[in-house]
Amino acid sequence: MAKLITKTYGDALFDVAVENKSVSELDREAAAVIDIIGNNPEFLKLLKHPNVTKEEKVQVIETVFAPRVSGEMYGFLRVLVDKDRQGQVVEILQYFTERVKEYRRIGVVYITSALPLGADQKKKIEKKVLETSGFAALEPHYSVDEKLIGGLVIRIGDRVVDGSVRHKLDQLTRDLRNITGR
Repeated sequence: MAKLITKTYGDALFDVAVENKSVSELDREAAAVIDIIGNNPEFLKLLKHPNVTKEEKVQVIETVFAPRVSGEMYGFLRVLVDKDRQGQVVEILQYFTERVKEYRRIGVVYITSALPLGADQKKKIEKKVLETSGFAALEPHYSVDEKLIGGLVIRIGDRVVDGSVRHKLDQLTRDLRNITGR
């Protein structure tokens, strides 16, 4: 149910952004709202508190966001309060930013290596991913996992390319067990 709510409201904001040609502006504002709420966890608790009336919640939204965001974003936040969905604002806006990335053909890529990669290595990997994926740009996230022994694991969405030495050794072990029956 929560995913359906997130998708419904996130898609609605995205549709408004595309229709009004304000994708970039609303994307920046969504990031700012997520940041404000993330840095002030008490703010979200206030918005979710059952003893705070809807009118008081709307007043808080107006005071905090109306002078800082567009009318579209303020109206959206107000609708969330009116529909009692303010508790899911972060998830909804995160979904919206994912939609914006898809719209702009920006691939979010998670690259794990056994050792830290240099700038040239990162550039080559990113170039290869761009050539094979159809993305216009990448948002790469690098991490190190020494257990890989060597090679890379690249994850884009639900697709994983595991070229690690560890994976190849595990695969070889499975193959040998199948041959020997153990």
